[in-house]
Amino acid sequence: MSTPAIATDALTKTYGTRSVVRDFTFRVNPGEVYALVGPNGAGKTTVIRLVAGLAFPTSGQVRILGKDPHQHPAVRRELGAVVEAPAAFYPYLTGRANLRLHADLAGGVEPGRIDEVLRLMELDDAADRKVGVYSLGMRQRLGVAAAVLTRPQVLILDEPASGMDPLSLHLVHSVLRQAAEDGTAVLLSTHHLDEVVAYCTRVAILEEGALIDEVNLFDRRERFRARVTDLAAGVRALEAQPEAVTHATIRGTELVFIPRSADDLGRVSTILAEAGVGVLEMNRDVFDLRAYYRERVSAERARRTGQLTATQDGRATGTGHGGAA
Repeated sequence: MSTPAIATDALTKTYGTRSVVRDFTFRVNPGEVYALVGPNGAGKTTVIRLVAGLAFPTSGQVRILGKDPHQHPAVRRELGAVVEAPAAFYPYLTGRANLRLHADLAGGVEPGRIDEVLRLMELDDAADRKVGVYSLGMRQRLGVAAAVLTRPQVLILDEPASGMDPLSLHLVHSVLRQAAEDGTAVLLSTHHLDEVVAYCTRVAILEEGALIDEVNLFDRRERFRARVTDLAAGVRALEAQPEAVTHATIRGTELVFIPRSADDLGRVSTILAEAGVGVLEMNRDVFDLRAYYRERVSAERARRTGQLTATQDGRATGTGHGGAA
């Protein structure tokens, strides 16, 4: 098994008697986009600072590419980060000059890379204007440009799209998606739940500094639902074809399944028909992360205060990390 790009074990941070992060364990592999979500004060920025090596954990461990960033500070050369945005720049220098300074400090930035990231973040027209006149959204985009300038193996961003208009938001998310496709491990904190569903691999839900759930969004994007004439027979038929379907279950009055590939989706109707199961309707199963997030945070708060012992559908509340089907 390859070494995770980011790994924490029982990560804990306390200030006085207050625990800001509690026993937080997670992994981010190369090519993944991992998002931290949670209410204000849930500990997202503290986790970002701990992982980036900007704060010392009270207990527990952090590894970047298998190394403790405090014991092996050289590993930070493989890290691009924007922490506590907006990123800090010299306001009396232009955007291009700020990136050139960043490149000189980092070293190893190939010629033409500054122009490339300016175009990537659609800042080429503003590149020779002083950063002091940039809008918040432009400074945010310049921060992302600086973070990806060195083509880092690990990219850590704290609320990278804060204060952005929808077009800039889409641009930043596209850049993060492309970085992951190029093999970079991306860790970000965000409040933009609807957008991250489209490109994040996994989402960690934090409440009061603790991980209360980890949702695999990759599988959920490939999930479909169908209304069929016989639910039980439909599940049996799909489970008997593991080379075509990796998961099949009943949810309410629908059959929910994950085809192994896009080509296998077309085989599902044939498999069901051969089993004598009629397909009345079939659609992609769009996962509502916002609704799921609200449910999990509310259930955790109720559990912690002793006001609730079960969820609305009768399942006991808990802190399992698989998410509901």
